[in-house]
Amino acid sequence: MADLAISTNGLGKQYTLGLHRRGYGTLRESIAQAARRSVRRAGGREPAVAVDKLWALRDLSMTVRPGEVVGLIGHNGAGKTTLLKILARITEPSAGYADVTGRVGSLLEVGTGFHPELTGRENIFLNGAILGMRRAEIARRFDEIVDFAEIGRFLDTPVKRYSSGMSVRLAFAVAAHLEPEILLVDEVLAVGDASFQRKSLGKMGEVAEEGRTVIFVSHNLAIIQALCDRGVLLERGEAVADAPVREAIDRYLRTLERAASDDLLERTDRDSRGYDDTLIRRVQIRDPTGGSPDVIVGGRPAVIEVHITEIVPMLECRLTVANSLGQPVTTLDSEVRATEDVRDNGMGPVIECHIPELPLLPGRYRLDVLLMGKRQIQDGLQAAAFFDVEPGVMADRPMPASGSDGDVVLAHTWRLPS
Repeated sequence: MADLAISTNGLGKQYTLGLHRRGYGTLRESIAQAARRSVRRAGGREPAVAVDKLWALRDLSMTVRPGEVVGLIGHNGAGKTTLLKILARITEPSAGYADVTGRVGSLLEVGTGFHPELTGRENIFLNGAILGMRRAEIARRFDEIVDFAEIGRFLDTPVKRYSSGMSVRLAFAVAAHLEPEILLVDEVLAVGDASFQRKSLGKMGEVAEEGRTVIFVSHNLAIIQALCDRGVLLERGEAVADAPVREAIDRYLRTLERAASDDLLERTDRDSRGYDDTLIRRVQIRDPTGGSPDVIVGGRPAVIEVHITEIVPMLECRLTVANSLGQPVTTLDSEVRATEDVRDNGMGPVIECHIPELPLLPGRYRLDVLLMGKRQIQDGLQAAAFFDVEPGVMADRPMPASGSDGDVVLAHTWRLPS
């Protein structure tokens, strides 16, 4: 085991759903509990309660050598974050074991490892102490951490007053600069602004080049491909692929395509923040002037239809178009109003987004859908649909058939010397 940074054997984590939810202790709950105790004392039997068990991880065995950079890939609910929490000793496994050799720095949630009442300065030293570092070691890296996090002005303010972005910046700066031998990073970097995300990804690249072990979770497959040497694909808590990163990504893309072709109401990988998990029934993109569904000629009009099971109050929709590697190309958000938007009481349970000219280069794209209602997220699906863009014409200029960089074509003109 000495030559391994991480080793798991038969690792499993089981949760019980719907039980042991302790609220505020209402009178009704107290009476019901007293009645159950009376039944037990009288020798009677309580009615059997169905117990719903969920294996977030099941029988996971894997090894990671020092210096490896591994990307965890999978749907929402596949078990990626659960695995990181077990490796970080935040939660205990229900089965099997995980051996982790070396100091572990983790960035799994906003403010992970921070004490809200302590200042940013105090939390830097607290985190370093948790990692087993001496005060002199932490002090040596202190200025570098503060400069990277860009929070110098708020250094002596309690962390509970930080915004989520500030907390993420400080947490990542601490995790990356206090020299852990193993760095665990979840998709929490998405909270930061774009410039900080770029800086953080550059720092992660440096950490990997220094020979430290990195386990990285992201739905952005382009980032996974750029940073990682190896990919582990999780499905319903089990590792279904452990391969070079390109091979693991290709297999994941095939699973996304299969999921998009299934009945969306049966999908279990919905946005975990949703209150209603059965709103999105079907998603389709089509050319309103004719042609095959889910095939659009570049530069032609397109309509994206989201068919839903019911209309909820204050309904809003957010569509994200992503390229084949999961990189977002654009977001279309009904909450961002325009004068041409229409609220039609007679159109039934369907949402339409009209695009006058689709400015995408030829290729394959996917649609992620998020539905809001009553100012809360109601339902969401990644890879709810896929579509192909064929070469067309944009502003009288033919699109290249293939070989162009990027995803978007802009209407433009040239002025050149004769």
